[in-house]
Amino acid sequence: MAYDYQGVVDWVDDHIVERPGQVMLAFFVLTALFAVGLGNVSTEAGTSQFAEDIPAQDALDQVNQEFLPVFGQDTGSTQLIQRGQNVLSRRSMLQMLRTQERVEEKPTLRVSGTSSAAAVVARTLDPNATTLDEQVTALERATDGEVTAAVRENADNPAFTGSVSEDFNARSASASATIGVIQHSLPTEVSSSAGQSGDSPLTPIQQRVQRIVDAGPGDITVFGSGIVADEFGAVITDSLLIVTPAAVILIVLFLVVAYRDLLDLLLGTFALAMAVVWTFGFLGLAGIPFNQIMIAVPPLLLAVGIDFGIHAINRYREDRETGMGIEDAMRAATDQLLVAFFIVTGTTVIGFLSNLASDLPPIRDFGVVAGVGITFTFLIFGVFLPAAKVWMDRRKESWPIPTFSQRPLGREGSSLGDVLSVGVGIADRIPVLFVLVTLLFTAGAAGYATGVDTSFTQEDFLPPEEVPSYLRSLPEPFAPGDYSVVATLNFLEERFTSSQGGSVTIYVERPMEQDSALEELHRAGDNPPDSFVVEDGRAESTSVVTVIRDYAEQDPEFARLVARNDANGNGIPDDDLGEIYDYLETSPVSSQVDRYLAEDHRSARVVYTVSADVSDVEATEDGEQMAERFRYEAIATGNIVVFQAVSDLIFNSAVTSLALALGGTVVFLVFSYWVLDGLPSIAVANLLPIVVSVAGVAATMRLLGISFNAFTATILSLTIGLGIDYSVHVVHRFVDERKDADLYTALRRTVVGTGGALMGSMFTTAFGIGVLVLSLLSVLGQFGVLTAISIVYSFLASLVVLPSALVIWDRFANESPDVPMGGEPPNANTDADADSGSGSDRLTTDGGRNREGR
Repeated sequence: MAYDYQGVVDWVDDHIVERPGQVMLAFFVLTALFAVGLGNVSTEAGTSQFAEDIPAQDALDQVNQEFLPVFGQDTGSTQLIQRGQNVLSRRSMLQMLRTQERVEEKPTLRVSGTSSAAAVVARTLDPNATTLDEQVTALERATDGEVTAAVRENADNPAFTGSVSEDFNARSASASATIGVIQHSLPTEVSSSAGQSGDSPLTPIQQRVQRIVDAGPGDITVFGSGIVADEFGAVITDSLLIVTPAAVILIVLFLVVAYRDLLDLLLGTFALAMAVVWTFGFLGLAGIPFNQIMIAVPPLLLAVGIDFGIHAINRYREDRETGMGIEDAMRAATDQLLVAFFIVTGTTVIGFLSNLASDLPPIRDFGVVAGVGITFTFLIFGVFLPAAKVWMDRRKESWPIPTFSQRPLGREGSSLGDVLSVGVGIADRIPVLFVLVTLLFTAGAAGYATGVDTSFTQEDFLPPEEVPSYLRSLPEPFAPGDYSVVATLNFLEERFTSSQGGSVTIYVERPMEQDSALEELHRAGDNPPDSFVVEDGRAESTSVVTVIRDYAEQDPEFARLVARNDANGNGIPDDDLGEIYDYLETSPVSSQVDRYLAEDHRSARVVYTVSADVSDVEATEDGEQMAERFRYEAIATGNIVVFQAVSDLIFNSAVTSLALALGGTVVFLVFSYWVLDGLPSIAVANLLPIVVSVAGVAATMRLLGISFNAFTATILSLTIGLGIDYSVHVVHRFVDERKDADLYTALRRTVVGTGGALMGSMFTTAFGIGVLVLSLLSVLGQFGVLTAISIVYSFLASLVVLPSALVIWDRFANESPDVPMGGEPPNANTDADADSGSGSDRLTTDGGRNREGR
């Protein structure tokens, strides 16, 4: 049985119509309060935020913490990437050393050490050249022939070959690129989590290093985590500067068409701005950081806000055309729309809050902020905008502002009305067949969509290697900056790692002084998984065992110590491991030991090389298989494993959010229609276009080659959240009209009257969100395209598929399609009006009872 909610709606109506000034003042005060929070909005960018609380990331953090003194130096270093015809020439190596020397001279850059291929060559020429100044002198005094001989002498020296490009030719002593490293001593601990964050203490240091390098000779590029972090943040700002104005321009153009009145346009635009201020003010007050995914929040608010605004103004205009006064027309409009807005808001919020089930913090934050923002939008467009419209309409006759068209979008008898009624024609002839065909199509699309890929890469959060020319031609301040990170990463991959794969780290927690500890590390590499690089029948790896074997070849005394404690003669000590470690920790290779053995000797790390041609999925699975070989607790980690774990969570998040959004929406719709109209079964019809839209969007993702990623993981639940908007307006208007008219009259009035507003909303929001394709982030552009597609699909499904579903529902729920749900046959005048196709006459005939009486 329906709940009598009219008392609540009347209370809101009274405040909107009788005290509009007070309502507006209250909303202005709240806007000022939320505006305070805008100054507290912080930014969080990059990939590290997605890896929180992931076991593989926790293990990587533990590795970095235990081996940080040496292992973590990469995150506190700056790379100088030098390119040229031959970077190993005497002249090029002097450029590298002098550049490092200029940087070292600046105390604020906290240089704690430097390294380069040039330094290795200089020390070969003069073993006593330990400082940069001495190394420069050694190279200056050497002849070209002596330099060439020194380069050839280091052809097998890992300290040299590890910093030159793969095209290094020992015979000609040449290479096209080399990497010099500057190590920094930082005042605070540097994060070493997988990926990159949007904030790094190295950013200002590396920016100053860049200025020093730019002032010197040679083709040298500065690279490091600070540069990457800087571009992570810059791409958000630049994307917003490009996307926001474009969205505003497109939205205003479509709103001009939808409203066709200056005051209504200004009012609708102001309400949209208010919704954005409230939402982002909440962001600052709640202490939720702004991440890349939240770039989509403003367009989403605009999408729902535009829809609410157009519906509110359009329905008010419909009732004004019947001859009603300002107060009566607004009461009639809000009587119907407040309920529809409430249902739309409830289902939309459920769609967004379903993201709380995600294990990824940025997606959870996105769900919360979007849900809160939609609630704010409901209050602003359901209460403030109607009150402001009443207040303005009472006064605008005395204002010197021209009034343009006040006619509603979509009227019976118009060409637009005929187009919008296509779905009604289908529902009148073949509703059952059409729904069956639609369900078969939906099932096929859903099956096809199961092949959608999942991905998560650092490049998703970085600008493109080359910014499109049409964006570069934009005037300041909209023109994007210069970006180098992706180009540098591609260069490094091409010149330094093209024939190498990644690596998987196994973090082992066990007492490493036990006699079997090192043998266990060694035996784990026997018969390795297919994705691991094999060397002499074993997995290629580096560990404390590698350090022991290498140093035994250099130090005879240590070799004898190992031999005394090696039971099986394989070069790996089995006894007195504590003594072995103590010897190493006082040797020249102590820093290498620290990379693979914890200070308390209770944990170790083994790094396995992975083939370049295997996928992250294979590498991760094989890494986990390798970890299971250890008797004590061991876990696979490293960037490959962490990123694959995030990728898996993204897919799980998309599926879980979709299930929760669908389930929550069904429950909410059934409950809402049962409480508000006593018609719980109509929720099934309401759900059909949403299912069709979701399946269509998922299938389109696969068709376009778009994978689930950090941005698009929310697209399916978002499709439900936004798509329900269109179908709820149609269903609620149909129930409203069906109480006083026969089935097909009610359906035609619904589709024509509501369809016009829906079409205006669809075009505005689809193009408004579609401008995300202009973003510098390609994944954000994909998100914008998919969101626009989901809106179009939802609109078409609501106007083409939903009418047939409503006809089928009506056949089961009502005794006769020719009798209104109220039980009284329509009178002659109503029938005549319906046949005449005159929208204004029809509204005049039923306006007294159908509008004012409700």
